[in-house]
Amino acid sequence: MTATESTTEVPPAEPPVQAPPSPIPAALPLQPEDPPRVGEFWLRGRLGANAAGYLYTASDEHGRHAVVAIMTEGSADDAAARDRFVHAVDSLPEDVVLAHNDEDDDDLALWAAFGPIREDDGSSAAADERLLAERRGEDVLSAVLMDRIPQQGRRRGPDFRHYWEGRRRPGLFRIWPLPWPTALKPASWAAIWYALATMLLIMALALLTAWLLFKDSPPLNPPPVIPTPSRTVTTTITPTTPPPGSTGPPSTPVTPDPSGSLPTGTPETTAPSPTNPGDKF
Repeated sequence: MTATESTTEVPPAEPPVQAPPSPIPAALPLQPEDPPRVGEFWLRGRLGANAAGYLYTASDEHGRHAVVAIMTEGSADDAAARDRFVHAVDSLPEDVVLAHNDEDDDDLALWAAFGPIREDDGSSAAADERLLAERRGEDVLSAVLMDRIPQQGRRRGPDFRHYWEGRRRPGLFRIWPLPWPTALKPASWAAIWYALATMLLIMALALLTAWLLFKDSPPLNPPPVIPTPSRTVTTTITPTTPPPGSTGPPSTPVTPDPSGSLPTGTPETTAPSPTNPGDKF
């Protein structure tokens, strides 16, 4: 008796399932104290912060994306901390430091931009470049803070702490050219034009309302005195008729001075009659 051999078909091997690309972490919104721009990079959001400085996601007008590290006001006022920042930036390869300000700017906080970072197209390469640039910025700030130096010997006494760690606001910065209106998006431009058009319309309606209210108003009586080009004023006084029963002389019209100047001084007064007892007091 012969055994029958059974053949089974082996299904083809499926291709390995690729892991989805890791998304780029979203940045936090900028705070009012954050600089809108450092150098040629516009800051878009916060990535992290410690006592030594802040990390921001940024991009310039040419479409380059980067991670910007800037010192806090406390660390920027410490000469030793500034030296550690400069040394940490100089130790990185030149192609990963896109820009930085001058270390001689004693009144400004030091900053540096790390990259390059490609446009976020959903690929893992863009996420890796962003995370790598962010890691470089963290290393620079950690060098300023000196929190990754290995402990030598046993711990004794209080823990080490920089005297400037409490001053955690972003350091001083200088913006030139000014951030407005270069940083405005098309939607912001449209809002500005709509606001200007609305303001002009309100002004036109106000002028039209004023013209309609005062176009039929009667002229002033007497009219206002308008000086002539020779700076003279002509005043006309109409004589009045004395009332019936008045024994006083009729009023005499006042003739203006030919020189055009107004009369000055006090008018003449009539001495009281000694026979009238009412004039004694």
